[in-house]
Amino acid sequence: MKKRIIFMGTPEFSVQILNRLSTLNCDIVGVVSQPDRKVGRKQVLTQTPIKKRALELNYPVFQPEKIGDIFETLANLKPDLMVTCAYGQFIPERILNLPTFGSVNVHASLLPKYRGGAPIHKAIIQGETESGITLMRMVKKMDAGDILFQEKCPIYSTDTVQELHDRLAQLGADLLAKHWNALLSSELTSHPQDESLVTYAYNITSEQEFVRFNRESLSVYNHIRGLNPWPLAYGLLADKKVKLIQVSYEICPVKSPAGTILGLIQHKLAIQTLDGILYVESLQVEGKTRMSAQEAWLGLEKQWMGQVFKDRL
Repeated sequence: MKKRIIFMGTPEFSVQILNRLSTLNCDIVGVVSQPDRKVGRKQVLTQTPIKKRALELNYPVFQPEKIGDIFETLANLKPDLMVTCAYGQFIPERILNLPTFGSVNVHASLLPKYRGGAPIHKAIIQGETESGITLMRMVKKMDAGDILFQEKCPIYSTDTVQELHDRLAQLGADLLAKHWNALLSSELTSHPQDESLVTYAYNITSEQEFVRFNRESLSVYNHIRGLNPWPLAYGLLADKKVKLIQVSYEICPVKSPAGTILGLIQHKLAIQTLDGILYVESLQVEGKTRMSAQEAWLGLEKQWMGQVFKDRL
């Protein structure tokens, strides 16, 4: 008899996990996602990525504002295992304890590093060269459960959030499939996380999107690519937000205050940092669409030359 599975997830990252679950020898009896939200300037009510995919697969979908509100519904599904991935709510113990073989979470970091909702962003921002996937037991405390399985993944120096996100999603799906039979065994062993090594990756705040150039070039570069393509980092120039998208950097002698616009060099906007130059290839000025640095420069050269990006909000 096929084991009965409940899956909980919300964003695009968890779609890859649901896709792989749909190919395994199990019966997905319910999919739980965050409620649909209004998105964009026009505030269009939009299905979550998981809801959209679950409906395509003909799975029943539940979207409670509070997960505890559907305890009886979930209990009646009589699950053997619950799999979660980036669901977005704390799950009460009485729900975690429903499945025969417990509840397992797919997390996009090598726990105990980067507990929280933005482990991919934070790993890149911090200049890490390695990330990975952790399969862990679910407990009420955020990402604190015992570790079941882990697998590493390199972070390349040019990776954006999207690129690392896609590799980790694939790795998470592969790791889940690899250990699927073990997860449905009463003999499965785990080991506790080392609490002395815990670090956190809370959801990105609007303040953390702001870029200060009075830092080393590598730190500025990592900050920007660690927010690309969402939510995007920005600098403040003449009280306007300038979102910085594609960037590179060079360490070289410093001639101007950090944040100074040095001009257009090889079709890229050059900005002074503490130890060199940040080169911006594409950007988005507040109120305008995304454009190349050269397009922006041709329209704003007289205004931008020599101006300095603000160092504080």
